[in-house]
Amino acid sequence: MTQDVAALPLPGLEDVRDAARLIAHHLSLPTPLIYSPALSERWRAHVSLKLELATPIGAFKVRGGVYLASRLTTDQRRADVITASTGNHGQSLAYGCGLFDVAAKVYMPEGANPDKAASMRRLGAEVIFEGERFDDARLAAEAVAAETGARYVHPSNEPDLVTGVATAALEVLEQQQPDTDVAIVPLGGGSGACGWVTVRDGLERDTQVWAAQSAQAPAAHDAWVERRVLERPNTTIAEGLATGVAFELPLRILPGRLDDFLLVEDEAILEAIRTLWDAQHVVVEPAAAAAVAAAELAADRLRGKRVVLVLTGANVTRDQLKAWF
Repeated sequence: MTQDVAALPLPGLEDVRDAARLIAHHLSLPTPLIYSPALSERWRAHVSLKLELATPIGAFKVRGGVYLASRLTTDQRRADVITASTGNHGQSLAYGCGLFDVAAKVYMPEGANPDKAASMRRLGAEVIFEGERFDDARLAAEAVAAETGARYVHPSNEPDLVTGVATAALEVLEQQQPDTDVAIVPLGGGSGACGWVTVRDGLERDTQVWAAQSAQAPAAHDAWVERRVLERPNTTIAEGLATGVAFELPLRILPGRLDDFLLVEDEAILEAIRTLWDAQHVVVEPAAAAAVAAAELAADRLRGKRVVLVLTGANVTRDQLKAWF
């Protein structure tokens, strides 16, 4: 199945404001932005945490799932919606489809987070396991959608997903902390970072937006550097960052607008989970901890600045927490 990503419309600030009004009917917003005295002392900066884990699915992506589902046509709502996910994107689509009585199927890699799979089923989605890695599940979902004519929802090449998740950036930069100097956003597929630069530029703020990704899955980072779609090895433990290929829509939005892109080792991500617990008693999943690991890596550059770390989700299993702590 092919998709003309170059022809897709890019969201703007007013699109995000419209999405915020719609999403507010279905979610309790805004999510909290809390000041962290311990992390501020650690990095000699004013550090705040955007708690996107405070949503019904424990992750920021629910914003995009709700908005995209609200915009499906009548014919699309009658047919299956199919996607692929390591967990949070699938939960978001399951949640959104449930609100609008749409059937959803989510392809996941074998051995995926069982808590996330159980959440999708609880929300009404059918879960199908396919392949060892996310990219295997994605290709299987694309093939089934092409064969059946179902609405395939790409995890990144969807302007409505970007528009929906961008509402978190709107909350920070318009309501909670307009004078933010640096926002650090974990990046897997790229919708979150795309949302942040869209809002930042629309509001004409001076905020720098940095992305953080695992060095064990650097496809999006390397594609941003080289300005082209490419593949890289994907062995990260961070489910939300686990993609071996970059996607076209983020590469239309991020080059020239994203201010920095930091790679952090998986070991640093696990240490960041422990650091965040020690400093603020907040539990996050590895993808979210990438923002903390990036701040630790670039601490000298953050000194004296007003910093927001976007904690994108907290979907970890008890066994994972036991091992990591």
